[in-house]
Amino acid sequence: MIKPKNGFIFSTIFIFILVLSSSFSLWPQEKNSEELLTLERIFASREFVSENLGPVHWLNDGLSYALLENSATVKGAKDIVLYSAASGTRKVIVPASLLIPQGEDKPLVIDDFSFSDDLKRVLIYTNSQRVWRQRSRGDYWVLDLTSKKLRKLGQGFEPTYLQFAKFSPDGNLVAYVYKNNIYLEDLAIGQILRLTEDGSQDIINGTFDWVYEEEFSLRDGFRWSPDGRKIAFWQLDTSGVKEFHMINNTDQLYPRIISFKYPKAGETNSACRLGVIDIETKNVVWLKVPGDPRNIYIPWMSWAAKDKIILQHLNRLQNRNEIMLADVLSGHIQTIFVDEDKAWVEVDTSLTLFNKGTRFLFTSERDGWRHIYSVDFSGKAELLTPGNYDVIRFAGLDEKRGWLYFIASPENPTQQYLYRIQINRPGKLEKVTPAEFTGTNVYNLSPTCQYAFHTFSRFGQPPVTDLIELPSHRQLRTLVANKELMSKVKALKKSPVEFFRVDIGDGVLLDGWLMKPPDFDPARKYPLFIYVYGEPAGTTVRDAWGGNNYLYHLFLTQQGYLVMSIDNRGTPQPRGRDWRKIIYRQIGILASADQAAALKAVLKKWDFVDPERVGIWGWSGGGQMTLNALFRYPELYKMGIAVAFVSDQRLYDTIYQERYMGLPQDNPEGYKNGSPITFAHQLQGRLLIIHGTGDDNVHYQSFEKLVN
Repeated sequence: MIKPKNGFIFSTIFIFILVLSSSFSLWPQEKNSEELLTLERIFASREFVSENLGPVHWLNDGLSYALLENSATVKGAKDIVLYSAASGTRKVIVPASLLIPQGEDKPLVIDDFSFSDDLKRVLIYTNSQRVWRQRSRGDYWVLDLTSKKLRKLGQGFEPTYLQFAKFSPDGNLVAYVYKNNIYLEDLAIGQILRLTEDGSQDIINGTFDWVYEEEFSLRDGFRWSPDGRKIAFWQLDTSGVKEFHMINNTDQLYPRIISFKYPKAGETNSACRLGVIDIETKNVVWLKVPGDPRNIYIPWMSWAAKDKIILQHLNRLQNRNEIMLADVLSGHIQTIFVDEDKAWVEVDTSLTLFNKGTRFLFTSERDGWRHIYSVDFSGKAELLTPGNYDVIRFAGLDEKRGWLYFIASPENPTQQYLYRIQINRPGKLEKVTPAEFTGTNVYNLSPTCQYAFHTFSRFGQPPVTDLIELPSHRQLRTLVANKELMSKVKALKKSPVEFFRVDIGDGVLLDGWLMKPPDFDPARKYPLFIYVYGEPAGTTVRDAWGGNNYLYHLFLTQQGYLVMSIDNRGTPQPRGRDWRKIIYRQIGILASADQAAALKAVLKKWDFVDPERVGIWGWSGGGQMTLNALFRYPELYKMGIAVAFVSDQRLYDTIYQERYMGLPQDNPEGYKNGSPITFAHQLQGRLLIIHGTGDDNVHYQSFEKLVN
């Protein structure tokens, strides 16, 4: 799901709305400029930038953490500082002065860092560069905290091309990926050993192709064994995957073609397999994962023991997830647990081994709700979180004290809170988040679950991050207060947001929010502008700080607009399996019908909404929903702004589109009727379509086909 990156798009949107002012005009009178927003204030300045912790890491002891702070000795640089969670005792463990390379006068700019287990060395990630969406390649340096010696890894390699460097368990070696091969570097002597030999444009070792990265969020593709003698890694063979071509018309005199492997729905995928390499002999054992490697997915794996790998294995339709255990000496595979669904299943990226590696925690919707199960290696599963509510995500396991922590919100799907249950007494739910934190609560628990970073926000209220003690939730100290941002947002002229539920018939209630103009008068008629996403990848109706999206919508209310958003069925709200999966094989069809039904109910309920001035806008999946709204329901929507949309579902990638729609050859009518392009001839209202020619995810091809 693509997010806005700068103010240009929004300036274009605003100009379009201004053009429509003859029918959408309700401009405010002159007011205090400090109280009113402008596009420049939101997008061109840093006035409303939210502070955050930046890279922060719990240490393995669970009692201390390390983060970056402004250096007291080197102006404009950062120190790495170690804190005791309980006492707040502070120690500068890596002063910026130690991060000045020989011959340079400035320290390294730290993008991220990690310590060896013995805390004798620190790995610095710097000069990071984007690979598709994330900055996942750059330079790595190692600082020996005993000798104070700093040196760069990968000497002789092209700068900024190292990826995912990680210490071995004993801290004496570092492994990393360089141009699709895995390398090993001995920190004592500086020797570099190439572990894989076949990396190329087609063969990818230790990292991933475009579609695995985008849809499974997989980038780091190798794992050290617990004893440091082996490395397990993914290998993808992209040969046979068709190339997508983009034209860069702007960087130089003649256009340049950018090509990359992109499997569209129904087309050939990369072949995926797992290997385990012995770092002493360089011998590779390939795990005997069953199935056609081009028609299965391996979206998760981890070491289960010295000689065992545990992995998740999906069929191409993604409706069967087999948890498998592999012997790394023989490559033999056995299936120990199966999660199935008539629609699709989710990959559990938080799968956690416990009880000395004999059991694991697994999240499944097998009983109609998303719950956490305790599973042994014979496949016997015990439900730990029974009830008619969804676990939003796993948060942590305090095995010593017998507590499982997770995020849920049984009463209000627009919010989220921390809960816990006792592993040996399943079902007795205990809410950990205090009542005063009504809204969205995000937690980063320490390994022992004794402490956590707690971030709290509400709709239109910027986030605050505290260090807390668990389970008391006692605040130990505030780490990010966002006081200046709080003050600026508080001063803006606005009306309070209203959360509501709308009945669209047959007992279906949809959640929504409404923002009104600051000087709202219920006796007047106002234009309504709807913000939509509507697909399975995200929700819009959340009681959480919305950043620039919130500020943009507040800006519109200051121009006299009502702004509304509704989550239709099929969005990932914590409202049960059936709510989320009812849209299977009909993306774009049921969702747009839900949105239209909700709008009809709103128009009937609220007299202050002008039915002749209803607009809608969205980005990515929301752009597709905008097109479907205007094309399918031209009598309801009078204008729309669709950004970076998919006009024909056949144009999008295999993993995402097939997960929710099945294969195109098995569901041709669904693909056709779910695609906005099928109904483009029904457009009656005013439509602005916006698309970047360099979009590698949702391609400009969708834009051109729709225009044609």
